[in-house]
Amino acid sequence: MHKTLLALILVSALPVSTAYSAENDMRPGLWEITTTSDLLKLASQIPPDQMQMLMNLAKQHGVDIPPIQNGAATSNVCVTQKMADQKIPPSFYQNKSGCTAQNPTHVGNKYTWDFVCANPRVNGTGTAQAVFANPESFTGRTEFEGVAQGAPVKEHADISGRWMSADCGTVKPPQ
Repeated sequence: MHKTLLALILVSALPVSTAYSAENDMRPGLWEITTTSDLLKLASQIPPDQMQMLMNLAKQHGVDIPPIQNGAATSNVCVTQKMADQKIPPSFYQNKSGCTAQNPTHVGNKYTWDFVCANPRVNGTGTAQAVFANPESFTGRTEFEGVAQGAPVKEHADISGRWMSADCGTVKPPQ
């Protein structure tokens, strides 16, 4: 049971890269990224001590699970000017989740890409999209189908991002 829930949480928490940008459409600085999904709603059913155990297990696999409340995982990301100028996701997101982005497209303020996960923890394919309302906010969605920790997974997640500050404070940019 723990293994399956961890797998489901890992897949739901796969971050959407916030680095897609059209000629500086994305403002550099501190961003708050919120991911919601049906699977993340299951986290509230896990006793706190068991959830801590799952988070520790994920950390052993190189994945930091952000706090999950009310079916949403929220994290802060420091976006540098260089990241905001890129047309592809930074390698941090790909390396942390063990997935790679492919086939990025950009039409107006909408960005789409595919991703492939091929590692012992997560194996499968998915799609992602992000739509920027303005340089300080976006919404998006991911779809994933595959196997996570040996459990079949078919899941989607909704993502939103909002710019918080030009100063990232203690949050370091991904490397």
